[in-house]
Amino acid sequence: MVRLMGRSGTRSTRRPGGPAPDREPDRQRQDGKWPRLLRAAGLRTALGRRSVAGQVFLLVVVIVLLLVLSAVAALVLQVRHDSDDEARSRSLAVAETFANAPGIREALDSPRPTAVLQPRAEAARKRAEVDFIVVMNTDGIRYTHPKPDRIGKKFVGTLGPALAGRSVIEEVRGTIGPLVQAVVPVEDSDGRVVGLVSAGITTAHVGGATARQLPLVLATAGGALALATAGAALVRRRLLRQTRGLGPHEMTRMYEHHDAVLHAVKEGVLIVGGSGTLLLANDEARRLLGLPEDAEGRHVLALSLEPGTADLLASGRVATDEVHRVKDRLLAINQRPTDRGGGPPGSVATLRDSTELRALSGRAEVTRERLDMLYEAGVGIGTSLDVTRTAEELAELAVPRFADFLTVDLFDPVLGGGQPDAAAVLRRTALAGVREEVPLYGVGMRIRFVESSPQSRCLRSGRTLLEPDLSRAPGWRAQDVERAAQIVGFGIHSLITVPLRAGALVLGVVSFWRSEKPEPFDEDEVALAEELVARAAVSIDNARRYTREHSMAVTLQQSLLPRRLPEQDALDVAYRYQPAQAGVGGDWFDVLPLSGARVALVVGDVVGHGLHAAATMGRLRTAVHNFSSLDLPPDELLTLLDELVGRIDQDETPAQAQTAYATAEGSTAPVTGATCLYAVYDPVSRRCTVARAGHPPPALVHPDGRVEFPEVPAGPPLGLGGLPFETAELDLAEGSRLVLYTDGLVEDRTRDIDVGLGMLRTALEGAGPSPEETCRAVLDARVPVPARSTDDIALLVARTRALGPDRIAQWPVRPDPAAVGEVRAAVSRRLSEWGLDELAFTTELILSELVTNAIRYGGAPVQVRVLRGRNLICEVFDGSSTSPHLRYAAMTDEGGRGLFLVAQLAERWGTRYTPDGKVIWAQQLLPGPGVEPTLPRFDVDVDLP
Repeated sequence: MVRLMGRSGTRSTRRPGGPAPDREPDRQRQDGKWPRLLRAAGLRTALGRRSVAGQVFLLVVVIVLLLVLSAVAALVLQVRHDSDDEARSRSLAVAETFANAPGIREALDSPRPTAVLQPRAEAARKRAEVDFIVVMNTDGIRYTHPKPDRIGKKFVGTLGPALAGRSVIEEVRGTIGPLVQAVVPVEDSDGRVVGLVSAGITTAHVGGATARQLPLVLATAGGALALATAGAALVRRRLLRQTRGLGPHEMTRMYEHHDAVLHAVKEGVLIVGGSGTLLLANDEARRLLGLPEDAEGRHVLALSLEPGTADLLASGRVATDEVHRVKDRLLAINQRPTDRGGGPPGSVATLRDSTELRALSGRAEVTRERLDMLYEAGVGIGTSLDVTRTAEELAELAVPRFADFLTVDLFDPVLGGGQPDAAAVLRRTALAGVREEVPLYGVGMRIRFVESSPQSRCLRSGRTLLEPDLSRAPGWRAQDVERAAQIVGFGIHSLITVPLRAGALVLGVVSFWRSEKPEPFDEDEVALAEELVARAAVSIDNARRYTREHSMAVTLQQSLLPRRLPEQDALDVAYRYQPAQAGVGGDWFDVLPLSGARVALVVGDVVGHGLHAAATMGRLRTAVHNFSSLDLPPDELLTLLDELVGRIDQDETPAQAQTAYATAEGSTAPVTGATCLYAVYDPVSRRCTVARAGHPPPALVHPDGRVEFPEVPAGPPLGLGGLPFETAELDLAEGSRLVLYTDGLVEDRTRDIDVGLGMLRTALEGAGPSPEETCRAVLDARVPVPARSTDDIALLVARTRALGPDRIAQWPVRPDPAAVGEVRAAVSRRLSEWGLDELAFTTELILSELVTNAIRYGGAPVQVRVLRGRNLICEVFDGSSTSPHLRYAAMTDEGGRGLFLVAQLAERWGTRYTPDGKVIWAQQLLPGPGVEPTLPRFDVDVDLP
């Protein structure tokens, strides 16, 4: 912009020379519009993702930054404007001053104006602090210039106004850069322009002060921005705490949700200030309390509320489900203070209309009680496998929670585990009531209901019957008119009868009687009664089946155990057997007389329970009987048993086991093993040979009361195979007690076997000397005695006796047939000494045949031993292992009738092998009342040597 100033001081302006700025085409402006819109949209998106506190912080910082930038820009523009004004004023003043200086006109007219004017112009320029002072003629030819090489050249600038006698100021780009220059005329005394003077100053020189002030300005702006940012941060922190970091959309949504929930919830909400002023009430609260439209802002005591309700709301105290009557409603009020977490003083109260809720909660409580009863029926009925106890559990559960009296009547066969019979009478199995001496039939009575009675109709139809009013039920009275009148007089007025149905079987009937409540039973209670009885019926049927199977197993087991112990001379024996209550096991014992007055003691335990275990026990006991007749040593007998059990397990398939031995406990697997202890006691040598297969060791009580557990090698249980069995030899003093037992005595789920053995030792140390006292002491010492033993217990106590020398006779025999007569004579004398002359003849015959066979067919040495106990036993030892056989001799045979004769004369006879040979023995009954001497029952010639 060019300003023109004349002498009169007026100024004119014009656009400076030079290129005009280009205008941006419309298309470019349109193209640049989209980035600006996108940036604005991005800014809005970024702001939308921030919290309210973050957005406020950002906006404050941006505003302060814009203000600072605006202030700096304004300051810079103002300084620049002032600099421009100063440059114009200075350049004009310098030019005018120099043009009017004395001697300028004369110098212009001189022949060499440059020589005169150049020094003066440079001096003036330096003093005036301008960039140049140029003196030129009217043609614009320079006389002076800071750069001498520019003198004589054409001046760059506007000269027209100055030639016309007016001063001109303009902004141009000269040879020394952008500058402001003033051109003034030099006039003579006539007013004619004789020359021109121009003074100029560059923009850089004028703006130096501005550049020096700019750092201070920027520092001040930065400090202001930092202070503003810190203040904004404090504001943000405060807002962040108050808004909890929520964004504007979230706060808007929260407010909308709060408003929607507040007015839509079916529960009254009141906010009361610390002074008791109602601050907020939702629609439900207004409806429940009948609040006026202008209630908010008024004190709660001035709202015409019920006194109790108004006092509660004004007090601000804590209340939980306080019930207040407001008009015709019962309101449950909860109130909590709002200043607990640092909030404002006041309280929040919620109101709930509990008028309908009370009735609904009553029905819900009844439903919950019935569900609890059904749950307890599921876990409380059938805890035992006893029919009677299961029926009692049903009665105890239902009285008094559901019925005032309850009776359970079962068919008689059901109590014993049998199938129910519709023709059989019923037995009252359980009775429970809220009062004693009720006129109902008592427990144990046998009842036959008449056809018109509800119980009989229920049993015939298999459906539940409801008698809401017993006083109007004639069919019920027909059962027993007098007793029916007593029952009605007792107060019993309503009855439900439910059949005890288990599948297709009807086991009996359950009767629910009501007397305390005036209301009769309804259909909902009929459904509950049916559910209770259905659950009880399953348990009763399980108990019935268990009773049947358990009875069968016990009967089988008892039939397989020894009913009485055999008579023998070697031991005084007592025993105890306790079957398991939870399931029949396979424990067994036996006492087996052997040849030579010896006795075998056996105790065993079959792994498992049920009929299968009992049947296997019987098979093993029979096998031991058979093997013992062979007079085998204990280790060889156990080896044979081990093979037998292995064959049983191999031959028994799961399907066979399930078909033949399905038990009440559900055990259908074959026997997987058994344990056994076998001991043979010889009263002559007082030696006991013991072997065991996985069985607990025996206990030995010495005559002096000392107890020990002898070291008997523990072989593997029967059925496993693979390892041999070993024996132990025990020398027992007369009067010693040998205690054999199964693991049920010393081991259970609550204690280890070592503890059980310690308890057994203590019991034996304090027991009496007889076997019976020992058994009693051992069983009494089992503390605690389990209420339901899970394993059988077999206990066998044997006190040893010895055959003294006065009851034993023994002779060596020469290998000569003539020695047979000597043996007969010696035996006759000894029998005479024992007072057994009646047996002399048969004994001579038996010994003659046995000794003759030993001499002829046996090997040396040959010995004869006669034992007198309960029987007379004759034994012939020889060194041969060849066993004689009983056979029928032909008419033409000269021999072969000796053993046949021995078999006819002796009660029992047999062969026993020893490490050195064999023993052939024969046993005769001693004479006594009713015992006749045994004589041959056939005609045969007997040749006596």
